[in-house]
Amino acid sequence: MIIRCVWEHNGKDSILYADNFIGAFTRGASQEEAVLKMPEEIRRYQLWKGETPVDNCQIVIVQEKESDLQVKDADSDVLFRTEETPLSAEEYRYLKSAAMKSAEDFYKLYASFPDKNKSANPIRKTFYGAVPRTAEEMYQHTKNVNSYYFSEIGVDADNEGTIASCRARGFDALESIPDFLSLEVATGSYDELWSVRKVLRRFIWHDRIHAKAMFRMGIFTFGADVIPDVFGFNR
Repeated sequence: MIIRCVWEHNGKDSILYADNFIGAFTRGASQEEAVLKMPEEIRRYQLWKGETPVDNCQIVIVQEKESDLQVKDADSDVLFRTEETPLSAEEYRYLKSAAMKSAEDFYKLYASFPDKNKSANPIRKTFYGAVPRTAEEMYQHTKNVNSYYFSEIGVDADNEGTIASCRARGFDALESIPDFLSLEVATGSYDELWSVRKVLRRFIWHDRIHAKAMFRMGIFTFGADVIPDVFGFNR
């Protein structure tokens, strides 16, 4: 099966996104390193979705974005060419369902931590500040992009309640906009381009980044017998 990938890089570090498996991604110091990781990422992604994993993945780069962002820290502003087009109602329901499952599973992972403020991870800082270390810090960071992502396409949303409840309210607000499936690409903060498709993809992708980090930290801090593999990262 062909895995269509968008390659975002800053001349060295790379993020590779699968545009036909929305939210699946790999990172590497080079394109080659990210490509090598992609078949396993697709396998785990499909298991998480309850789908039968594909065989014989062929990675094809369909778009390239050279960035001046800190790609190694998963900073991203790419808009896929496929994200510039309107959504069908069926596509929207499918992607919304994935985004909501992702939020619900993220909350399950967070809730499993016996001490949400304990972490064996070392303190690490980037250009953007301290990297979240504890389950609580990772959860709050991931939940609190809700109002930001929705606002980039003109939707009034909040960060109250759980990650799933505030995301669901955001989708309700989006759906109250006439012809919301056909909203034009919008220029948001920092001149970044956004669309409804991109918001859906960014939610799943952002959850997945921090779920991987939270799961690994949980195993390191509490052990594999304590932290459930909700996303299937070790399957």
